[in-house]
Amino acid sequence: MATTADRYRRFGSHEARGESPCLQEWSAGVAADPELIALLDELPSPKRQPNLLFAAARYTGIAPGSYASFRAAVLAAWPLVRTVILARRTQTNEVNRCAILLPLLAALPQPLALLEVGASAGLNLHPDRFSYSYGGQVHLDPPGGAGAALLSCAIDGPVPLPAALPQVAWRAGIDLNPLDVTDPEDVRWLETLVWPEQDDRRERLAAAIDVARGDPPYLVTGDMNDKVADLAARAPADATLVIFHSAALTYLDAAGRARFIATVTELPGSWVAFEDPGVIPFPDGSLPPSPDPSTSQDILALDGRPVAYGAPHGQSLSWFG
Repeated sequence: MATTADRYRRFGSHEARGESPCLQEWSAGVAADPELIALLDELPSPKRQPNLLFAAARYTGIAPGSYASFRAAVLAAWPLVRTVILARRTQTNEVNRCAILLPLLAALPQPLALLEVGASAGLNLHPDRFSYSYGGQVHLDPPGGAGAALLSCAIDGPVPLPAALPQVAWRAGIDLNPLDVTDPEDVRWLETLVWPEQDDRRERLAAAIDVARGDPPYLVTGDMNDKVADLAARAPADATLVIFHSAALTYLDAAGRARFIATVTELPGSWVAFEDPGVIPFPDGSLPPSPDPSTSQDILALDGRPVAYGAPHGQSLSWFG
């Protein structure tokens, strides 16, 4: 089993590398810091994750900078940082992931009834409100002109690039703690979850929040396993139900994942997943080698069948041959 230090070391070398020099340095520093590791190991395992520590620290006012300054500030403010860690969750609502999901969503019978599990603030329930650019090959806008934000995604392989955006007739989501886009503190938490140097992500987030404020999706509080079947039953019968999630099942234990997969495969409609490798059990031989083993790559799947690798924040999509 990976230790807390291993988790931070891998986060720095695979996830933050090339994306956030600040978090790459902080991750390496924490991994080699017995005093901070000991404090983290006093927390429940789900609360030890790098994204949560770094966001909680910045939420309390600790500014990006050297590891030495970060360490001193975290140790001085540990009771407050710890309180935020225990109260909050990693609920990154990265709308660029819609660029990963779009080729599958656009290919399904229209219109769609979208149901997202692990929905956070429900920002990814508006894939029809953004503009998209795929490797300079395809540019898509919603009817009427440019969308609220431009989502860009590099592509590799035979990606089935859509000719038009999906039509969405119904939007709903489930989360243990749905975030409210009209609550200033929830919005500040979403903003803090964006990594320090990534101004483009902050701009997309602001645009997506404006969209959600104008057309709030229906969000249900609760466990996905307890709520998904009942919420799916509320979807309009004349729309294609799509149950989807991105980086959500990773927070369930093995029994919870198995229960969710068993439930969702029995429901009508389609199931679209974008998760870390190993979260969903795929048949042996169904995953080709990663396009870049030095970085984190998640798996896009339709109805339990893997179809592509994608960068966790939607930066790239590598379709299987």
